[in-house]
Amino acid sequence: MNFFTKAIPQISKGAVKAFKTFPAAIASALGFAIVTMVRIQLDWPEQETYNFMFNCLHWAFALGAVFSLAAITAVQSRYGETRAFTTANLLGAAVVVATFIMLYFFGGTDPGLDASRFARVSGLAASRVSVAIQVSFIAFIILAGYPKDQSDFARSLFMTQKAFFIALIYGTVLMGGTSGVAGAVQALIYRDMSWKVYAYIGTLVGFLTFTIFVGYFPDFCKGRIDPKREVAQKQPQFVDILFEYIMIPIALALTAVLLVWAGKTVASGMEASFIRLSSIATSYAICGIWLHIMVTHKESGLTKFYRRIYPFAALVILAFEAWALLVQLGKSGLKTTEYSFILIWIIAVVAAILLIMLKARAHTAIAILACALAVFSVMPAVGYHALPVKSQVDRLEKLLVSQGMLEGDKLVPAASEPEREVRESITDAVIYLAGAEDTKLPAWFDRRLRERSVFKEKLGFEQTWPEPEYDPGRGEYMRTHLTLQPGAVDISDYSWAVNLQEEKGADFVTIEGDKGLYRIDWMTNFQTGIPTLKIELDDSVILEEDMNAYIDQIAAAFPPGQPETIEAALDDMSLQLETPEVAVLLVFSTIQISVDPRRDTINYWLDLRALYLKEKP
Repeated sequence: MNFFTKAIPQISKGAVKAFKTFPAAIASALGFAIVTMVRIQLDWPEQETYNFMFNCLHWAFALGAVFSLAAITAVQSRYGETRAFTTANLLGAAVVVATFIMLYFFGGTDPGLDASRFARVSGLAASRVSVAIQVSFIAFIILAGYPKDQSDFARSLFMTQKAFFIALIYGTVLMGGTSGVAGAVQALIYRDMSWKVYAYIGTLVGFLTFTIFVGYFPDFCKGRIDPKREVAQKQPQFVDILFEYIMIPIALALTAVLLVWAGKTVASGMEASFIRLSSIATSYAICGIWLHIMVTHKESGLTKFYRRIYPFAALVILAFEAWALLVQLGKSGLKTTEYSFILIWIIAVVAAILLIMLKARAHTAIAILACALAVFSVMPAVGYHALPVKSQVDRLEKLLVSQGMLEGDKLVPAASEPEREVRESITDAVIYLAGAEDTKLPAWFDRRLRERSVFKEKLGFEQTWPEPEYDPGRGEYMRTHLTLQPGAVDISDYSWAVNLQEEKGADFVTIEGDKGLYRIDWMTNFQTGIPTLKIELDDSVILEEDMNAYIDQIAAAFPPGQPETIEAALDDMSLQLETPEVAVLLVFSTIQISVDPRRDTINYWLDLRALYLKEKP
């Protein structure tokens, strides 16, 4: 308790010091908080018109806060002059203004093209600002590791993480305490208190947490030795124990598993799915390099062994991951997942080589490489939004030309149904390109090809997906998720449109017809999730039909294991039923089938949009 009593004033002093040391960064954070509170105050109909402007401001202030942190640290640690300090703060303010102008005038989407009422910040523009924030933050870590006789990259990185977690702890306590007080006021004094009070509290606590984070850092001024730096950079004993006795053994165990996988791959070929492999490899590469940096200054036997073995083991594993990548590229071409994996693979390979050759001196070079590739990933023509799209366009063109389905700038339906492998490849490329944003597609490509009916009309065959492969190690659901594509429903032959409750359970609607009183029940079985339609005429059952046959029809057309949500045509999303008394049309807005192979269970969800009914003469 005494420790916290002493720590709170120190943290408070640090927060106050942050205003003096990093004024532009704190001002940007304050601007971010003010914009957030304005958005909280405005209800959505009022805010919608200004939503794009608010998003631009948020991105601009976020970049300004981190950029200012790096710029001020740079001039303080290298120059320490008042003029340089003023220049760095003004530069931070200029970055805020420039970012807002660039986003507001050049970073928005066209509402007419993406079916939204108002412009929004495009995904590419947001990614570019995110990369600028990442580069600024890494630059701050590098700059905070100067001069070399007091710090280095490893110590600076740990100090930054330590500042983050300390600020997070204090922020969590502040949030819990202030929210508790507000909750007490609401419960005991003012029951009509708005939820916005909690949102305001969260915003202010977030701002204070940032000031605590910034205020934790020592004085970076040139020529001064701040004793706080040694304390801030020192790893506590529990962290030493965490790294040496928990994280390093886990990393070594994962290394052993991946080396065994490499040997198994040589013997029996590639078996694991690329998506699963890429996620494991990405985690191994990033976490392995990070841990290597964190234990740079530790001299225990286990940490020395890890620092020696990791780079060599990583190179062996990365060689086999490159093989898996080549197999995947040959199968489906370059996409965003493969593009991201290639960048991370390059970082991991170069990092491993540099760690072998330069050891601790490699850290800054690895960080700079990561920044360079992050910038590369959002550049025109070669970014994540451009190269994969170009690759898939080339792949699709070759497939269509080989089947005689592309003549100049015009698609031609297939004269005869192509082989299944070709149909799967065409479907895969079409769906990827139809969902691509911030890029220009060929004149012959219609984004509506993602729709099942348009695809069949223009290409001459149904969308075809690979047979689902069950991987017992993944334990993931196989699923089918269909939504009704936009369009009109011809109901001219029907007399009533009935809206039934869309939740599990039972509900009914009554209609007074010429022949009597109709009662319509839509009942869902709680155990199976399969609905049953029951219609009675004057207490006599004239129709009772469960949806089993319809579900079998859907499962046959869209087998579980579809890679994404599919917009299905009305023919697939509707069901017609008839009796001598009535004709019924059911239209569904959503249909989901989820299969859990481990538990051998299947779950169904049918969201009935409307039931149309007519009485026969």
